[in-house]
Amino acid sequence: MYPMPVTLSDAKARNAKPKAKPYKLADGEGLFLLVLPSGGKYWRLKYFFAGKEKLLALGVYPEISLADARERRAQARKVLAAGNDPGEAKKEAKRLTNLSNANTFEVVARDWFEKRQHEWAASSTRTKRIYLEKYILPKIGQRPIADISARELLDFVRVIEERGTLDTARRVMQMCGQIFMYAIATGTVERNPVPDLRGALKTPVVKHHSFLQANELPQFLKCVEGYDGSVQTKLALRLLLLTFVRTNELRGAQWSEVDWNKSEWRVPAERMKMKELHIVPLSTQAVAVLRELEKLSGRVQFVFPNQHNPATFMSENTMLYALYRMGYHSRATGHGFRSTASTILNEHEFRADVIERQLAHGERDRVRAAYNHAQYLSERRKMMQWWADYLDELQG
Repeated sequence: MYPMPVTLSDAKARNAKPKAKPYKLADGEGLFLLVLPSGGKYWRLKYFFAGKEKLLALGVYPEISLADARERRAQARKVLAAGNDPGEAKKEAKRLTNLSNANTFEVVARDWFEKRQHEWAASSTRTKRIYLEKYILPKIGQRPIADISARELLDFVRVIEERGTLDTARRVMQMCGQIFMYAIATGTVERNPVPDLRGALKTPVVKHHSFLQANELPQFLKCVEGYDGSVQTKLALRLLLLTFVRTNELRGAQWSEVDWNKSEWRVPAERMKMKELHIVPLSTQAVAVLRELEKLSGRVQFVFPNQHNPATFMSENTMLYALYRMGYHSRATGHGFRSTASTILNEHEFRADVIERQLAHGERDRVRAAYNHAQYLSERRKMMQWWADYLDELQG
């Protein structure tokens, strides 16, 4: 039992002077102010749990006022009434707070980024880092990830959407979803709020790469043949059309990747979008283009060295600007050659699986994909030679 109620006034607490030894100013029901010789004043609550006397620290005066201390006493007594120890409840609350602070969205997001970045191309890594640093972390980085609601996510992504950058908003939301899935996998949270927001954002209009139709190829091939710019650029356009690889894969081509004996170009996994080795069977026409390029750059590392710095490769705008000069602004892109080839090859009834494999479209099963770089290789050789012959026929 507690002693008879004693009411402590704020004035008495404020005016209490230190003495040679610590002393107490009681407020009743176990609450008292402990005054130390140093002048410090500390609120304490004496209580009994499981037949034992215990002491609970409630804060420092005057940061914690008399009214605050009485409120904390009332809360502690409610915990006692429920059959629990207020001291242990305080320790658990502190533990949960520390855990929450250790599991902020930023901590989890950076861990996810570190664990996943080896899977991405360098350009993807840069883009994701920008999304993280510019859009996501300034808004929710310091929030405990388990406390972030679907509504909170939607509010900050809608700010991006309202600027008219719909694709960025969509990608930021998608990235948040990936971070939450990682948090689930690591036991940090129990659910991902992003799926709850499906349909909440405006859908961006997809703009496909401009590409040439079959009836436009004869004139285009004549324009390439008559191009009066750099010979290297002219040959790059020719080889890109013959192989229909991605422009980044072509620009970064190295002589060490070319197998003259097998008439193959083997693009290593680290340079491919899907991080899988890609074999490009070389038609006789493609080999001829490479032989011409060998005369220009055969002594350096890259097939298409940068004209200003041969230690690097051709810039990303070189071929695009060449297309502009030829009069194909908004009518054709290097990436669009892939659509042109795919459309025509499908129309001539080459097997869809063979075409897709040659386009190096991603295999969803990564284990299976590791063994599939040579899949349909015999058929792909025939298809690539047919494609080169077809282009020759169109050019006349």
